[in-house]
Amino acid sequence: MTRVVCDASPLIALGTIGELDHLTTLTGDLVVLPQIQDEVTTEPARTNLSQFIDRHQIDTTDPKLHDHVDRANAVLDASTEHGDVYCIAAVLAYTADDRSIGIVSDDRRVRTVADGLGATVTGTIGVIVRAVDAGLPPAEAKTLVDRLDANGLHMTGSLRRTATTLIDEAADR
Repeated sequence: MTRVVCDASPLIALGTIGELDHLTTLTGDLVVLPQIQDEVTTEPARTNLSQFIDRHQIDTTDPKLHDHVDRANAVLDASTEHGDVYCIAAVLAYTADDRSIGIVSDDRRVRTVADGLGATVTGTIGVIVRAVDAGLPPAEAKTLVDRLDANGLHMTGSLRRTATTLIDEAADR
């Protein structure tokens, strides 16, 4: 089964509006690593994340990653270990074993590197589109996009139009 590592940005965005449960519509075993949890410092996102992890028994460790942290630091040219490094370490670990790995991040650099290394990549909007695929009414999905935009996930006009288009396409499938 695919492992899905969630970066801090979607956790903060969805956690701020109390909508983390949409992450459960992703295909695979979700993991939220402690290094990434530590980056979710704002409320109510931090509390909502803790409750989400407990409620859904989300994995918070993955011993496979530790052997790949140094290489991930080098790939990202990072001077310290942080959530982005652990996302890339996950990609390196799973692709080294020819196993599939998904990354959920809104960070352009993480997304680009993870994609280039062979991961399946999505972001907060992708999570909402997947929720539509799983039965969320499109009108509710568009309201979620509005709420995300109003609460810190600042979207360009282009991203907002893309989100609406993707939601409509998912609803038509």
